[in-house]
Amino acid sequence: MIIVYGIPNCDTVKKARAWLADHGAAYTFHDFKKQGVPLDRLPVWAGVVAWDKLLNRQGTAWRKLDTQEQASAQTAEGATALVVANPSLIKRPVVEWASGALISGHQAEVTVGFDAQLWAKLIEK
Repeated sequence: MIIVYGIPNCDTVKKARAWLADHGAAYTFHDFKKQGVPLDRLPVWAGVVAWDKLLNRQGTAWRKLDTQEQASAQTAEGATALVVANPSLIKRPVVEWASGALISGHQAEVTVGFDAQLWAKLIEK
């Protein structure tokens, strides 16, 4: 099962979802705005891709934070608190692919962002 996490009006998420549909890949969409950030998944994602890749430090949401809030992202606890309060700080989409290594008791591989070449390899597994 592929799970796509993101915000539906994000252009990259739209592109990613369209790509999956065009390639006949069934997936579930988890809307951060409606369903919130899944607290049980954050440590898994950070453990696989690291907070540096998971946090979107280039976006408007990051620039709106004061320097103290930005500095708090240097710890896992601080980064977690920031993304729970503001899901737009997470690079999107975060995708769990049911094809990789065992993560939290199930087969999943985690990617952040949209990469058509990589995704093509992952849906072939």
